[in-house]
Amino acid sequence: MNKLTNYFRATAEEMRYSVTWPTAIELQKSAGLVLIGSLVFAAVVGVMDVAFNKSLTAFYQSFR
Repeated sequence: MNKLTNYFRATAEEMRYSVTWPTAIELQKSAGLVLIGSLVFAAVVGVMDVAFNKSLTAFYQSFR
């Protein structure tokens, strides 16, 4: 049990003194980049979905 207690104390100490936390402005910039990247990725996947849907529909219609 002593090892577990020491582990949590060392972890808390490292989080408090050794970790460099980002500022609020850096967090906002990162969140904005993630949002923009997610929207671009969603748009690309959406375009691919529509293209595959149209091409497969045309392919299956050619056999009727």
